[in-house]
Amino acid sequence: MGPTTQVVGPFSWAPSVIDKSLLSWTHFFEKICSDERFSVHVNGLLLATTLLFFATSARADDPLQLHFPVDCALGETCMIQQAMDRDHGPEARDFRCGPQTYDEHQGTDIRLPDLEALAQNVPVLAAAPGTVLGVRNSVPDTGIGGFPEGQDCGNGVVLDHGNGWQTQYCHLAQGSVSVVSGDTVNARQPIGTIGFSGRTEFPHLHLSVRENGAHVDPFDPAQTDTCAIDGPSLWIDDITLPAGGILSAGFASAVPDFADIRAGTADAETLPSDGDALVLWGFFYGARDGDMATLTIAAPDGTEWHTQSVDLDRTQAQLFRASGRRIRAPLDPGLYTGTVTLIRDGQALDTLEISIPVT
Repeated sequence: MGPTTQVVGPFSWAPSVIDKSLLSWTHFFEKICSDERFSVHVNGLLLATTLLFFATSARADDPLQLHFPVDCALGETCMIQQAMDRDHGPEARDFRCGPQTYDEHQGTDIRLPDLEALAQNVPVLAAAPGTVLGVRNSVPDTGIGGFPEGQDCGNGVVLDHGNGWQTQYCHLAQGSVSVVSGDTVNARQPIGTIGFSGRTEFPHLHLSVRENGAHVDPFDPAQTDTCAIDGPSLWIDDITLPAGGILSAGFASAVPDFADIRAGTADAETLPSDGDALVLWGFFYGARDGDMATLTIAAPDGTEWHTQSVDLDRTQAQLFRASGRRIRAPLDPGLYTGTVTLIRDGQALDTLEISIPVT
């Protein structure tokens, strides 16, 4: 039994440079009206919006009701990474008084596990019926590594829902926006796909909600600041903010680079029985100081081949841990099973199980 290996991911979350300068709703609309790179339709917009919502809205004081804006399996193929910052000072806290946000974050981030998932063209949906105020569709999917100045939102759509309500959808894939300014859209109508455009370090949709120009937290629109978990929300569906979890997991013959994990290319499909090592890795989000990550590998006969528990000593938006053993004698061929668990306060917060054939 050789020595175990474990690595602390090199990722350092820098909230001050992630989406902080997303275009405000007013700024976004003013910009699209003056920027020829946007497709904007102004004539008749007020009349069209008035007619649409005279028929579809109940009362002017009714709050907006939102469908989940991504066509995915929440908690499986997509995750809510961050919520709106509710702290009024230099610190950051989400509506439950937790750390799943960053300073001045003014929306909800719904992410894909890794960059490889972009190939699935995950649809972004209109959260409510409305009229398209403006679109952008030409920003490359290069993330924070390169985007035009002032286009932190990347490719996006702004919808007007009447009665002072608007929603904005950012970081869509280049060329995926399927609506134009002036269009009317139905709830859950596809308007684009999740991308990697603008100021972002991971593939996701940033959804912002505003009422009469003020940002609104869809999880706690009353802005009670009471740290309540189960208060009224704008969501039509039963949407909750997870307390953290596992994005992905995989096997490798060595501790993988974090860049490969984020790209979705770190997981081997099969490994040789006489390779250098058998390593299990887990990619986590929303981990907190005091959490524990447990990584266990079972042999083909079901016996425990390796296990390690790692204490997490700081709160991070993204991180990975890896653990395994060197192969000193050829392994028994067969299917090896890895189990990755994120533990908080002695309870399993999330568990992911994967398998790999060893030949």
